[in-house]
Amino acid sequence: MSKPEPRPRCPRCHRALRTCVCTLARPVAHQVEVLILMHPMEVHEAKGTGHLLHLCLPRSRVMVGEEFDAAELEAALHGRWASRANTANTADTADTDSAPRHNLLLYPDTASQDATLGLAAASPLPLPWPQPPERLRLVIIDGTWRKSRKMLYLNPALQALPRLPLLGVEDSGYAIRKAHLPGQLSSFEAATLALAQLQKRPEDAAAHAALQEVFSQFVAQQLQLRQCNQAPQRSA
Repeated sequence: MSKPEPRPRCPRCHRALRTCVCTLARPVAHQVEVLILMHPMEVHEAKGTGHLLHLCLPRSRVMVGEEFDAAELEAALHGRWASRANTANTADTADTDSAPRHNLLLYPDTASQDATLGLAAASPLPLPWPQPPERLRLVIIDGTWRKSRKMLYLNPALQALPRLPLLGVEDSGYAIRKAHLPGQLSSFEAATLALAQLQKRPEDAAAHAALQEVFSQFVAQQLQLRQCNQAPQRSA
C-alpha cells in the first residue's frame, strides 16, 4: 500500500496551506533582537506560534533543534546579525545591528531548583540594568514546558545566560492549547510581554498592541478551523 502524499505546506509559516497564517502576520518595529529556539516537534505543530512570531519580528531568527551544535549556538547567541529587509525597521540604523548584544533567556526564575536538576547557575543581569533595548537579544525556547526544560538541560550555553522572568503575567488567551499551570503562555504571548518589559518608547506601545491583535486573530482563526473540523458531515 502506497503512503499518502504529504500535505502541501506554506514555505514561510510551515503550516498546511489550508491553515496558513501568513496573512495574519504584521511586521512591527522593534529594537530588541529575538532568537527563537524551536523544538523540532513545534515546526509543524498546528497550535504552535513560533513561526508567526518570527514573521512579525524583522529582527528575529529561528533555530530548530533540541540539542544544538555548540559552535552554531554560540554564533547565534554572540555573533552579529545582518538585518532582514523589512519596511517595519527601516527607521533603525545599521549601527544598532552591529552593536554587541547582551543575551537574555526568557525563562522563569528557577534558581532554587537548578542544582537539583543538574543545571548551571544563570549569570546575573548585565549592569547597569536596565540596558538600552538596542543592546539586547532575547532568547526564547519555543516548545512545551517539559520540552523547554529538556532543551535547557541539553544546552549548557543556555543555562549560563541571564534570565528574564515575566512580570505581571495574567491568564493566557491561548484558548486552543491547554496550560498546565497558571501563568503559562504561548511563545507569542510571552515574547510580546517580554518586549513590552524591555522596550519603553512611545512607539513601542503601538507595536505591542499590534502583536496582541495578531495573536487574537490567530486564536480566532484556529477556533474557527476547529469548529469546521468538528462539524458533522451531512449525508447526501
